[in-house]
Amino acid sequence: MKNLTGRVISTKMQKVATVSIEQSRKHPLYGKIIKRNYKIHAVNKIGAKKGDKVIITEIRPVAKTVNFVIKEILGKETKTEKKAKPAKKTAVKEKK
Repeated sequence: MKNLTGRVISTKMQKVATVSIEQSRKHPLYGKIIKRNYKIHAVNKIGAKKGDKVIITEIRPVAKTVNFVIKEILGKETKTEKKAKPAKKTAVKEKK
């Protein structure tokens, strides 16, 4: 059974959450780090919310696209982990 760590990105379905798994690997020939994102549907019985870091475990197929269950919530998303949005620059006109 696989155990994966990811972040909940959607809880719009009634009993299922979408979890994003980010994996980084080194290219075997060139050595560059390659990042891959996978979206996995997982059964959400423990009430994980959007932005939570979770551990998911592989189970028997529950539906066509659901093969995982959320096992544990590791924590909430912190402000430093969120992508920083650039601040809007507002032009202030000086009076002369």
